[in-house]
Amino acid sequence: MTTLSRRAVLAVPLAAAAVPGSAAEDFAAATSAILAGRIPAEEGITLEIPPLSENGNSVDLSVRVNSPMTAENHITAIHILAEKNPIPLVATFSLTPRAGRAEVATRIRLATSQTIVAIAETSQGAVHRAAREVIVVLGACVETG
Repeated sequence: MTTLSRRAVLAVPLAAAAVPGSAAEDFAAATSAILAGRIPAEEGITLEIPPLSENGNSVDLSVRVNSPMTAENHITAIHILAEKNPIPLVATFSLTPRAGRAEVATRIRLATSQTIVAIAETSQGAVHRAAREVIVVLGACVETG
């Protein structure tokens, strides 16, 4: 039986993250993984984010989805994706009917001007999608030398 040190186990995700690939490919792969072949409805979801951000280190964002939030019909997850960030899947929020409302708010980091996408999944297997363009004056997520 092979035993791994704690350091070796922690290095595996770092090595995987270092594999080169374009942000567009990563964004498309992340979106495809969430949608799993489903066609998203472009209604019933509201993504609020400022159209212009002077500093990409902290950008306010909120997502609201029209849902009865009952045991039979509720939002199970809200995903936030940033098209040109090094890691496009910025956040995933898991919800239950006990949340009362399908609404989340957070701050995200943005590498550059780009499209932000919110995808909501329902307990009945449907998906909703909203997208907004954001202009970022001073980007975050930059690598240093």
